Amino acid sequence: MTQTSEAAAVGQQPSKPGRGGGRRRVHRAWFVAAVTFVTIIGAAAFRSVPGLLIDPLHDEFDWSRGTIGAAVSVNLALYGLTAPFAAALMDRFGIRRVVAVALTVIALGSGLTVWMTAAWQLMLCWGLLVGLGSGSMALAFAATVTNRWFTERRGLVSGILTAASASGQLIFLPLLSWIVERHDWRPAAVTVALAALAVVPFVWLLLRDHPADVGLKPYGATEFVPKPAPVPGAARRAVTVLFSAARTGPFWLLAGTFAICGASTNGLIQTHFVPAAHDHGMPLTTAASLLAVIGVFDVVGTIASGWFTDRFEARRLLAVYYSLRGVSLLFLPLLLVTPSVQPPMIFFIVFYGLDWVATVPPTLALCREQYGDDSAIVFGWVLASHQVGAALVAFLGGVARDTFGSYDVMWYASGALCAVAALMALVIRRRGVGVESVA
Repeated sequence: MTQTSEAAAVGQQPSKPGRGGGRRRVHRAWFVAAVTFVTIIGAAAFRSVPGLLIDPLHDEFDWSRGTIGAAVSVNLALYGLTAPFAAALMDRFGIRRVVAVALTVIALGSGLTVWMTAAWQLMLCWGLLVGLGSGSMALAFAATVTNRWFTERRGLVSGILTAASASGQLIFLPLLSWIVERHDWRPAAVTVALAALAVVPFVWLLLRDHPADVGLKPYGATEFVPKPAPVPGAARRAVTVLFSAARTGPFWLLAGTFAICGASTNGLIQTHFVPAAHDHGMPLTTAASLLAVIGVFDVVGTIASGWFTDRFEARRLLAVYYSLRGVSLLFLPLLLVTPSVQPPMIFFIVFYGLDWVATVPPTLALCREQYGDDSAIVFGWVLASHQVGAALVAFLGGVARDTFGSYDVMWYASGALCAVAALMALVIRRRGVGVESVA
């Protein structure tokens, strides 16, 4: 019996009678997905902070909101631009090593901010270091785990892992806003650093790079899949895949829709909702709690979206999601005129939360359909466009607030862009010609 067939046999081995009465054990893929979920939750702490820091940094250092927004935009842009290279690095060096280093870089960047005295230091620590580290922890990480460990339930798993970021927001936003309001922003930055470091041991001890490492088939696979050899030239491969994908129409439609997705979520709501609500007299902790509640319904909406993606056409799902998001943003300026939380605001939080990142599972499914084995790296580049859109709006939102004294123009513009994204999604052809692998 060859080594491969031995491993395949191990992958098919049922539980021992004494430990489950002959029933099959829970597949190891679900434990890997659980570790990935916890890892993304721990890393999500850094994403909860920017909106909470705008007013404190403005008050302490007298930096304009445009300057602070520029640092956030660097962070968001690097978050996206690093993702495709991180996916290639995971193919070269393994998931565990890349993720452990990324978490350490996040902790370093966040921790160093407590000593900053100039805006360029905010750009360096929060923009560059946290941006690079977080980019390696982006959704390309979830895509890589899903592609390697699952052949069935991929839509559901991608939805669950995407929801992990929202779960982290739910956990950390109320805590960090309370810390900022009671103890200043520096303890909040230290909390982010410690949260990132706390996850590193779990990654190193429990995460595995490939099912073949433990002699298993991917979940739902009918045959054993040997672990592929390390892929050299990670940067070259990421760029080559980009050039190949860029010659196809679906790539530009996916990138365009996802850029608008980032602009209307991370760049707009996550960065500017709290200061916008605070402008109208809403307490910081109340506004942050509303943003956290968005995370609650984001978990529900994203997991449901993954379930829908396994059953319905992905491009039509995207069109529906973007249309609903655009409508909700057009009504937001009318809801922010009072400092108290009224029923219409609660309805917006629920409605918008269900749609926050519901776009990820169908977008990932379309990347997988169009680009096959290179889909994780292609999705990394599509995610880069998401973050470029987010970065642009994070900066423009601060400039709009400095110029017009409110964020209203940004809400209306983003609502209109969502309508454009809905139309773009419908144009994506159902069956594309996959890009040939350059591995």
